Amino acid sequence: MASEGGGRRGDGRTGTPRHPGRGDGRALGHPKGRQVAPTALAEVKALLGDSPRRGDLLIEYLHRLQDAHGHLAHRHLVALASELRLALAEIYEVATFYHNFEVAPDDAPPPPVTIKLCESLSCALAGTERLAEALRAAPPGGARVAFAACLGRCDQAPVARIGHRFVTGATVARIEAALRLPDQPAIPAYTDFAAYRASGGYQLCAELHSGRRSVEEILAALEQAGLRGLGGAGFPTARKWRLVRQQPGVRLLAVNADESEPGTFKDRHFLLRDPHRFLDGMLIAAFAIEAADAYIYLRDEYPDVRVILQRELAKLSTLGLALPAVHVRRGAGAYICGEESAMLESLEGKRGLPRNKPPYPAEVGLFGRPTLINNVETLYWVRELVERGPAWFNQQGRRGRNGLRAFSVSGRVREPGVKLAPAGISAAELIAEHCGGMAEGHIFKGYLPGGASGGMLPASMADLPLDFGTLEPHGCLIGSAAIIVLSEADDACAAALNLMRFFADESCGQCTPCRVGTEKAVALMRQQRWDQPLLSELSHCMTQASICGLGQAAPNALLTALRYFPADVAKRS
Repeated sequence: MASEGGGRRGDGRTGTPRHPGRGDGRALGHPKGRQVAPTALAEVKALLGDSPRRGDLLIEYLHRLQDAHGHLAHRHLVALASELRLALAEIYEVATFYHNFEVAPDDAPPPPVTIKLCESLSCALAGTERLAEALRAAPPGGARVAFAACLGRCDQAPVARIGHRFVTGATVARIEAALRLPDQPAIPAYTDFAAYRASGGYQLCAELHSGRRSVEEILAALEQAGLRGLGGAGFPTARKWRLVRQQPGVRLLAVNADESEPGTFKDRHFLLRDPHRFLDGMLIAAFAIEAADAYIYLRDEYPDVRVILQRELAKLSTLGLALPAVHVRRGAGAYICGEESAMLESLEGKRGLPRNKPPYPAEVGLFGRPTLINNVETLYWVRELVERGPAWFNQQGRRGRNGLRAFSVSGRVREPGVKLAPAGISAAELIAEHCGGMAEGHIFKGYLPGGASGGMLPASMADLPLDFGTLEPHGCLIGSAAIIVLSEADDACAAALNLMRFFADESCGQCTPCRVGTEKAVALMRQQRWDQPLLSELSHCMTQASICGLGQAAPNALLTALRYFPADVAKRS
């Protein structure tokens, strides 16, 4: 039926058609929403090439854009949304969630060069603030100076990042020299495919595929050795494999190589030096659960590892085995993605928000399929344990503990680094036997036994065995075995504040106890006088009500500082 004006049906008052989404009946005169610029679309298409247009690849495509242009321009995000057939809001919510993405307006791109200084505890102890002041006073080449939560090289503090280059033991002179180098990571010498094969590598995997070994033999060896998840949770490895193995339908494997806990760098150590030992264990695990695909979620701060993995994975086809497809996916700077379900969300191209459990990933994981999740060090040990036998592994421990652990040691020691030592070793023994003692001029005051989330203990408690279950009665956790050593030159309260700032920056914001609690704790801890009852009450709320381990463990350093370092706390009272 025509309107009174004789035109097409519109708003009922005039003959003017109503514009979709407009309430006043007036035509806009141009298409609705942000328009795709042809040049931007052409650039996006060129970067994506023949790659599939799927939403789960969103984060990888954002990396490609940033690698090519130095930042994420609005015009490219609009074009990417069009190319992937996603809402622009979905693109923006992911791009702005991750720290390493630089979203900038088209008319105000960031400076061509940004120097990011690590502000984690180990780097703070090594003088990051002084370095930042010197760089800001005279920025080299006009570069922008910013901070990063953690760059994963705590044993080489202080650390700076310039694009894909990392400056360890950073000074102004070293940073200036790095600015003159190509923007590409330095690749160290490592055990490549040929060398690993020559030492018997992938033989166990081949025996599984041929039927000369059974999956049950592998599982029995892991059970007898007591191998547990070495990313922090400590869940028995064989039990997890069995849980996934018994699930119906297509199963997947996801490797958590996104170690972002301040003080932790052991996975990078293994991947840089002997990547095929890890890949061997990963393929054994994939065979055991009959995984259709394997995904390696790699920390973005490890571009050198990414180059090595891409280079060496291409050689696995020469094994002549029916292997699953292996996908290397980059993280983008989000500590929360170390939590297993947040990692799965990120692998699906989304923000890394932890999922509610149950269901657990072993039942409903990546893309809704049963998924086995292991970390790098856990898989690194698989071949060693089976070939040498559980008895060899079990006789390595001290104080009734079994096995070996890779300890990431940083802070005030003479020789920081990854130390392979018996489970159950004490912090005092670790420092004396593996780290060359305390750094010159420093007296042992305390230590963090499990990185940022593991709490702090005084030197008087340095004889406790370092292993799962030994530190919980004292309010601490071994976690990923990241040992940060403090000296009498350090203030435990300042260390706790540094760690709480880290958690406030890294909170995903999904739950109020963590999002608001960490920010409120930082504000209270910055006060000259600490309100200890209020801080304790706030910590209790966070530990009891947060959705995931980030918020639950964030107050550990604060609570243990209050408990074990009364002299430092007294200065705040």
